[in-house]
Amino acid sequence: MNQTLHTRRRFLRTSFLGAAASWTLPVFLEKTFLTLDAMAADSLTQTATGKDSTILVVLQMAGGNDGLNMVVPFADDAYFRARPKLAIPADKILRLNSYAGLNPKLTGLKSLFDEGHLAVIQGVGYPNPNRSHFRSTEIWQTASDADRAEREGWLGRYFDNYCAGSDPTVGVAIGTEMPQSFTARTPTGVVFSRPEQFRFKSSEKTGGRMSEEEIFYRQLNQPNDTTITASDGGSIGAIAGSTSSDLSAVDFLQRTALDAQISSDKILEIARKSKSTVPYPPGQLANSLSLIARMIGGGLTTRVYYASQGGFDTHARQLNAHDRLMTELNGALSAFVTDLKQQGNFERVLLITFSEFGRRVTENANGGTDHGAAAPMFALGGRVKPGLFGKYPNLTDLDNGDLKFNTDFRSVYGTVLEQWLAAPSAAVLGRKFPLLPIV
Repeated sequence: MNQTLHTRRRFLRTSFLGAAASWTLPVFLEKTFLTLDAMAADSLTQTATGKDSTILVVLQMAGGNDGLNMVVPFADDAYFRARPKLAIPADKILRLNSYAGLNPKLTGLKSLFDEGHLAVIQGVGYPNPNRSHFRSTEIWQTASDADRAEREGWLGRYFDNYCAGSDPTVGVAIGTEMPQSFTARTPTGVVFSRPEQFRFKSSEKTGGRMSEEEIFYRQLNQPNDTTITASDGGSIGAIAGSTSSDLSAVDFLQRTALDAQISSDKILEIARKSKSTVPYPPGQLANSLSLIARMIGGGLTTRVYYASQGGFDTHARQLNAHDRLMTELNGALSAFVTDLKQQGNFERVLLITFSEFGRRVTENANGGTDHGAAAPMFALGGRVKPGLFGKYPNLTDLDNGDLKFNTDFRSVYGTVLEQWLAAPSAAVLGRKFPLLPIV
């Protein structure tokens, strides 16, 4: 083995584990770290980390985003016939070409498109689509066929196959539950949003006032002023997917040890180091992306970040609800991009969006839309190849009222794996899928 790579891997591994062991861990956890260190010594790993290589950010739009009102086919009369109340007027659409354009709330994303940093992938889905939130989310998170149930998530399989021996923080999810996409044979990755999930305790004497740690965490978890309630049309917040596991006692100790390495002190240290001057709008999504930007700026070795925006299950009174969601998405992503550019990290970051399905073409009697199938995905970043990819689905040639997909979502995953993370995709996805020229 190349001695330089061996030395680099040893440094990455032992420096992080050694630092973790110094944080007054219980003896059994310290012993577990030593075991993990020995296990990692001979592991094949990607030597690239989030400190010095490419970074992936996955954004879940939970609840089933209405792709027709996000990437709008303004030149198609069938759109206006199917949606007499919900259709967005053609003169308000932010045009991408002569047929489709962006929701008028997505002004920041339109600027990114014009600057050459946004790819719009049209008509994304999979064969035999499932309209259940939970099953379809599971399919997207595991990259399985519709008639198969997979245990590990697609990112978990990436961690298993290509990140053995990497720092446990190779994957970080912002939220209350680990997304199923992170589920792996060897527990990897951490999830956090609340102080108690990180053995939170104040390290500062504040004379009865909140410590900086507590202020930081409360800011991260402050109520979202733009949260969509059920009465506004959004009944689904975030869907984590099944994460049931049959961990052995040894695996449990390993999982505990990995989680223990991220403490409130460590997060605060990085957050302090990389404080941003970029103003983020209020809202949970903006808070999540702000924290991710601070982790990137602070040099955390994370390769994959995961965030979620909920509220897209718009069965009733969709118009105002979806407008607010698009406004929140636009503001959060615009601030995130500005932040990364100021750091000098924009070229190293790729962000992709997904939702478990789109909505029906025809609006329902309650001023909303019901569960559908195909929908667009966004990919944005400093090295994205801009444009519209794939063909916009036909609005009259439908599958029981649903748009027919023309791009398998696993082609997007395969492209990200092969072209961005430099990982052969077949071992992760089970087979090769056609790649897209988006990066």
